[in-house]
Amino acid sequence: MNFFSHLVALGVFLLGGLLPLRADGKDAREIVRTAMQAELAANLNDHSRWRYRDTQKALNDSVSIVVETDHGSVKRLISRGGVPLSDAEARAEDERVGEFIHDSALLAKQRKDGIQDGKSAEELLRMLPDAFLWKVQDENTEKVTLQFEPNPNFSPPDMQGRVLGQMAGTLVVNKGQNRIETISGKLTQDVTIGWGLLGRLREGGTFRVERREVKPGLWQITETHVHIVGKALFFKNIGQQQDEVQTDFTQVPNGTTLEQAVEMSKPGYSPANVSGNGPGRGTAK
Repeated sequence: MNFFSHLVALGVFLLGGLLPLRADGKDAREIVRTAMQAELAANLNDHSRWRYRDTQKALNDSVSIVVETDHGSVKRLISRGGVPLSDAEARAEDERVGEFIHDSALLAKQRKDGIQDGKSAEELLRMLPDAFLWKVQDENTEKVTLQFEPNPNFSPPDMQGRVLGQMAGTLVVNKGQNRIETISGKLTQDVTIGWGLLGRLREGGTFRVERREVKPGLWQITETHVHIVGKALFFKNIGQQQDEVQTDFTQVPNGTTLEQAVEMSKPGYSPANVSGNGPGRGTAK
């Protein structure tokens, strides 16, 4: 069910802003459509790369340091369960990272997966205004919170759209910058695959994605929580259980090489020319 990883990748496209939002006098659906268009347009201008800590609770609270470059992303495991890697484990991880940056097949796969995730994220984002019935729940000087529920007239183009169209929840938009800060929801009913013969996602499954401004004008994912369960053919589990948090965010200089990224991924790396502390972004492949 790649839909759920693609849902997380949605944050990659929620990066910009064109016009401030006002709920007064505006249809809730139009607020969402305006935000969608602004996010897509702004993403074209954001070529920033980042170094951040990535914590995944489902993997025994594993902590990694991720460093992005124009050539790919380096991800180094540094601890599990609050305990740093042993010297032997750290040497093995260093060897693995060194081999990765010289493996053309793995780098090509990482780029291909990133492109596919980006495409799926854009498709999902474009569905938002029409997949749901929208209404303004709350508004203050900084934010507008919108409620959404399935639109019975929405015709999903694919399986991803079917799952998306059965969600209900809230969307929080930063009015000053037209940023989507939070999107959260849950499945309102079971979603069957192949008329239930191939699988079923269970009603009540939830997701939440949090985003924050990490540097003026630049927003990234800071938290991802997905709890979707079900059964597939031959009783195999499907869905995803994910709790992921990104912190300690610094911007990577333009032109950084993969070899330099390997050094930057080490826990003690803290150069003076890397700036922009703040929360983090989504997961590297």
